[in-house]
Amino acid sequence: MATSAIEAKDTAAIQAATVGVAVCDRSFWGRIRVSDDDRLRFLHNQSTNDFQSLKPGQGCDTVMVTSTARTIDLVSAYVLDDAVLLLVSPSRREFLLQWLDRYIFFADKVQLTDVTDETATFSLIGPGSDAVVEKLGAGAIIGQPYGNHLLIDNIVVAVGSGLAAAGYTLILPATDKQKVWNQILELGTVELSDRAWDTLRILQGRPAPDLELTDDYNPLEAGLWQTISFNKGCYIGQETIARLNTYKGVKQYLWGIRLNAPAEVGNAIAIGDEKVGKLTSYTETADGHFGLGYIRSKAGGVGLKVRVGETEGEIVAVPFVSHEYPQ
Repeated sequence: MATSAIEAKDTAAIQAATVGVAVCDRSFWGRIRVSDDDRLRFLHNQSTNDFQSLKPGQGCDTVMVTSTARTIDLVSAYVLDDAVLLLVSPSRREFLLQWLDRYIFFADKVQLTDVTDETATFSLIGPGSDAVVEKLGAGAIIGQPYGNHLLIDNIVVAVGSGLAAAGYTLILPATDKQKVWNQILELGTVELSDRAWDTLRILQGRPAPDLELTDDYNPLEAGLWQTISFNKGCYIGQETIARLNTYKGVKQYLWGIRLNAPAEVGNAIAIGDEKVGKLTSYTETADGHFGLGYIRSKAGGVGLKVRVGETEGEIVAVPFVSHEYPQ
């Protein structure tokens, strides 16, 4: 009985995130502060997006990649006056701290600080989030580009929910966490659990570390074209990404899969007897079963009928990913 009550709560929260406003506590995600004079140049050289062109008050999503352009993490970056704040996946926090530290050379003026424990992060998700931000005193941010942010009462309020839905990300001192959380709930926001966040993540196609973001895939295959600058100078993994783009060499793409029944992560995706991909995430919702998976480019895309393990499925587009450079 308890399980169905929790599921009903999650369903209501997902509904709120779609038509109203929900709030998710993402404080267990990692936060790394990158400071000192060379911070923008350093991040520019370590990831896929163009940091050199960003000014304080702006931000972006970027992908940390290996030298062979395999994905480590999808990171949100916010450029402050004196530092850049990185919001990283929970399972990648320590790895990224060590990874970035390895690339700081003797003459580099770069400081890395793990500020996870002294900060908190909330995501406001849904069309009703503008009204909440207005009441928090950050109305000036409404309508600004993705990643733009301002500081109100020690709270960084940034455009973007972390998902494909409209919304905002708040980063604040841990000492203010409970007060601000209560304030947000009092404004009529519905609490979204971590499990409901993960369901939304899958429905919207946000790739996650250890599932869609692994040594097996590059950012173009993961559909993260909006995080990649093809015009910037050299960075780790750049040659591979440029070559894949130039020669249309992307062999597989991440897609959503509407399923007729449950399926298991790791199941092969097949057309007839031919294996064309692998299921990387799965969730059950009030509307049925849904998964994410990589499918070979030549097999097709939206509308393609597939078999996932013993389950029938159909390929659908998911809003978080794109399969070509945004025009």
